[in-house]
Amino acid sequence: MEINLSIIIPIYNEELNIKLLYERLYKVLTQMHVIYELIFINDGSKDKSINIIKELANRDKCIKYIDFSRNFGHQIAVTAGLDKSSGKSVIIIDADLQDPPELIVDLYNKYNEGYQVVYAKRRSRKGENLLKKWTAKAFYRILGKITSVSIPVDTGDFRLIDRKVVDVLKKMPEQQKFLRGQISWIGFKQIAVEYDRDERHAGKTGYTYKKMLRFAADGITSFSNFPLKFASYAGFIVSFIAFLIMLYALYSRFIIKEYVPGWTSLIISVMFIGGIQLICVGLIGEYIGRMSANIRNRPLYIINESNIENV
Repeated sequence: MEINLSIIIPIYNEELNIKLLYERLYKVLTQMHVIYELIFINDGSKDKSINIIKELANRDKCIKYIDFSRNFGHQIAVTAGLDKSSGKSVIIIDADLQDPPELIVDLYNKYNEGYQVVYAKRRSRKGENLLKKWTAKAFYRILGKITSVSIPVDTGDFRLIDRKVVDVLKKMPEQQKFLRGQISWIGFKQIAVEYDRDERHAGKTGYTYKKMLRFAADGITSFSNFPLKFASYAGFIVSFIAFLIMLYALYSRFIIKEYVPGWTSLIISVMFIGGIQLICVGLIGEYIGRMSANIRNRPLYIINESNIENV
């Protein structure tokens, strides 16, 4: 029997949310009268998340799960779900209930109108501090300015994608995943459905500021060469400033003959040029590091246990 809809749910320490999420998903999907599967990916949770998922899987044959050997990260967990999904269409949703399962009805209706990608766009974000809202808003707008790919602003991974898109994503095995950028790069017919994002139902978010910065770096380096161009531009600018300092030093030495012998210009030049060089080397190192990770070709994830056949 062909599955109409696969729901991918990455899990990291969500024991307080899983049962309520399942209840709301079950209610919505039953009303939609579709053949579905729920794929939970336990991304190295340290709580009882996997035990709760197994209990639900014993009661409902539509529930499938993948248990990682350790924490591999949100984007990798979603990728594993995409790899093992079999539905004609796939929805990605987090387990914290910030993204309402009830919106799936609207996403699916748009899909039936002929759209291959239907993403949920946030009108508002409850329960998040001003710093997080501002940094998220700034990041997507900066990313839109420096990339050639049009990535929708104010969106996350909560979206519906067609099997065609999933099949292309499987051919993009980058180690540093930025799925919303990859989906935009793929193309096809896309549309947004707006909604108001709720605050987290229970527990603490796994997205710390450190992880957000790393995620932002993955997005920028995956879809933009701007940092490398910045390094080149900075090199020309610094060279020009250094040339002016050299002219001033010569002018002070031979024309006005008022100077402290060598000290000021030397310190300014060394500190300024040295700082720019370190920035440039760091930027180049980021790209080389990502190239190295892909060349090693290690598996994106390691599965400890699953109830999915042929895993």
